[in-house]
Amino acid sequence: MKGTNLCEFEELVLLTIAALLSDAYSVAICDELEKHTGRSTKLGVVHAVLNRLEEKGFVKSKLGEATSARGGKRKRYYSITNMGKAALIKSKELRDQLWSIIPEMALKRI
Repeated sequence: MKGTNLCEFEELVLLTIAALLSDAYSVAICDELEKHTGRSTKLGVVHAVLNRLEEKGFVKSKLGEATSARGGKRKRYYSITNMGKAALIKSKELRDQLWSIIPEMALKRI
């Protein structure tokens, strides 16, 4: 298993999977990321991150049913594991901790 730290994009993908619940498949994840970040997201990059998150044990995947709308192809759906939830909570706690030590004046607009 690879390291247990999350890079920024891995964290965004995990958060998106959590938000999409049972409808988290690669195209929906890309669309949701673009909608909320305003950044164009390539499907191949999302696939690579999903594979990495699965190797780390943060997500698990399963194939859905084949549909005629997809030419008989099946979608791969992703869900967060308990390890993935723990990694997100740890990441949020770290960010909150860092935010709390920034002096108020340091971020004031001029």
